[in-house]
Amino acid sequence: MAMDESMAIFDATITVLDYESTGALAGYSNEPWQIGMVSLKAGKVEVTSMFESLLRVDANRPFNPHAPGRHGMLREEIAHAPTPQELWPKVMHRLTEYPLCAHNVATEKKFTRAMAPMHQFGVWIDTLRVARKVWVGCPTYALGDLMVMLDLKQRVDALCSGREAHDALYDAVASAMLIEHLLEQPGWGGVTVGELAGL
Repeated sequence: MAMDESMAIFDATITVLDYESTGALAGYSNEPWQIGMVSLKAGKVEVTSMFESLLRVDANRPFNPHAPGRHGMLREEIAHAPTPQELWPKVMHRLTEYPLCAHNVATEKKFTRAMAPMHQFGVWIDTLRVARKVWVGCPTYALGDLMVMLDLKQRVDALCSGREAHDALYDAVASAMLIEHLLEQPGWGGVTVGELAGL
């Protein structure tokens, strides 16, 4: 589906996503074990669109000991979760019909392409690049730190009760909240999808 990059951001629906992964380890590639998604519609986080799923990783496959997240408590569930390919029909429309957004998009691009290598994906908005351009001079641009610095953490915590940073749904909502906050600032009302993606 063709996406109009000249569309005003307030007229667009954007799929904001995040993966948590095993981390790379000698002899093993980096694999996703969780995906989280939320839609940003008319510049606002659409709470009813929140979605997350564990993704199957073999029970015998070691995780990088430095990989963040609560995977250690979920290994049995992760071993019986759907594979990315099994989950694809459930998430396909959200990943192929709308612009995509993530914080530091390289990982999300890689895992999304691997989920469906024959599909085309649209424009990506990188909230890390956006933050570096808009909030110049921050001591760090880690997503969790930006939530604290911009006074957004309480709002994300309220939407993702019982979750915290390095949970895929929490981080997807945090990325979406970053864009929502940006669009509340003076001068950003007329930005287009393409302009935000090009920052």
